[in-house]
This record gives sequence, C-alpha cells and structure tokens, in this order.
Amino acid sequence: MAFYSIGDVAERCGINPVTLRAWQRRYELLKPKRTEGGHRQFDEEDIQRIEEIKRWIESGVSVGKVKALLEQSDVNLQDGWESRQEEMMAVLRQARPAKLRAIITELDRKHSVDAVIDQIIFPVRQRLILDVSTAQSMSSLFDGALIDYASSCLAASRKKAGRNTLLMSWGNGDRTRLWLEAWRLSRGSWHVDVLSEPLEHPRPELFPGQHIFLWTGNAHTQEQQEQMAHWKAQGYDVAFHAG
Repeated sequence: MAFYSIGDVAERCGINPVTLRAWQRRYELLKPKRTEGGHRQFDEEDIQRIEEIKRWIESGVSVGKVKALLEQSDVNLQDGWESRQEEMMAVLRQARPAKLRAIITELDRKHSVDAVIDQIIFPVRQRLILDVSTAQSMSSLFDGALIDYASSCLAASRKKAGRNTLLMSWGNGDRTRLWLEAWRLSRGSWHVDVLSEPLEHPRPELFPGQHIFLWTGNAHTQEQQEQMAHWKAQGYDVAFHAG
C-alpha cells in the first residue's frame, strides 16, 4: 500500500495543509497514520475521504456537521461499491465490451473519479489477477476499455480551461494505472499528455518549460526524493503525482 505526505495530498486534492490539519485535530474527520518521526502518512482511503469531505462542504454542509454524515454513509457506501464490483465482474465474464463501456460511463457520471478508480476499478483489477478461473483475455478486455475511456476523458478536458502537463511513469510498468492516473488528473483541470512507456530514468531536460508529473505507484524512495529535489533546484517544473 502506498502512503503519501501531507504535501502530496494537499497538491493532489487542492486543499491547504493547514486545512487538512484542522480537519484532523479540530473536527476529527481524518485519522492518518504516523511515521516513526511523527510525520503524517495518508493512504488512498484517506484521500477518498478528503474528496468526500470536500463534496459535502461544497454542497453547503458546515464542516462541523460532516463527521456525522460520513459515519452514517460508510456502511451503505461499502455495500454499494461491492455490488458495482460484482456487476463489473459479471459483464467481464460475459465478454460484453459495449456493456462494459456503458457501465464505466455510468459510474463516471454518478460518482467522483477517485471513487470510481479506487473503490471499483482497482478492486476489480485485483480480483481479475487473483481469480484463476478468469482468462487473461478478460483482464486485457478490461484494461483496453479503461485506457480507451481515459483517453476520451483527456480529449474532452482539453476543450475546457486548464493547464498543460506531461504525465510520466517512473519505474512502474502498469500502463493501465498510468492512464487511470491521467484520467484522475484531467478532472483536476489539467490537460494531460501521457508518455506511455515507463521510464527508469526520466529526463525533464528533454521537455524544457513544460510542467511534468511523475507517477511511481508506490511510496517514493529516498533516491527518488533526492532526485526530485535536484530537478527542482535546477529549475524544472516537476512534481510527484500521488495517485
């Protein structure tokens, strides 16, 4: 499981770190883990919860009332995610591409991109890997549909106001995950171009003047953090994508 710093989460979710600390300390909305040095560590579940808190507040609910609403909806939401996972698995076993595309579109219309990816797509992809009765072609069918849909979302986002960025995979060979993270970024007002091949040694100098997100899919190693600091010191507009 990947963990992210409060700075990574603040950038990804568009929330000031001071606000995140207040949600934890004053309102008890968040319960991040801590490193031995006392630094907060957030996982994907924490990030999903932050997005849900944002939705409640943006709908007009005061932050002091959000905790009760979250607790009330936790059980129902989990049951709902599991039923949608089962529906997706059934369509995959029937090998029905058109129905698969329709389900992905429907989920995207009804839920946030983070919820769709983290609560439905990730668990289904994991089940396909672990299910020995599932042919490899079913996994390929699912990944193909996901990449196709993510690509269409990237194209649609370019018709709206936003900032250009390049998304690169740093040492992670899961190409489908890379496109899912591009989809996630596109909903944050980014116009995303994807370097489809994973890179062991990214070279920001080949893309002067361009903003770059680097995705690793795992906790960042000390070497990666030092390399990132070096690039920034040289003036490159680079950042980790915490997806």
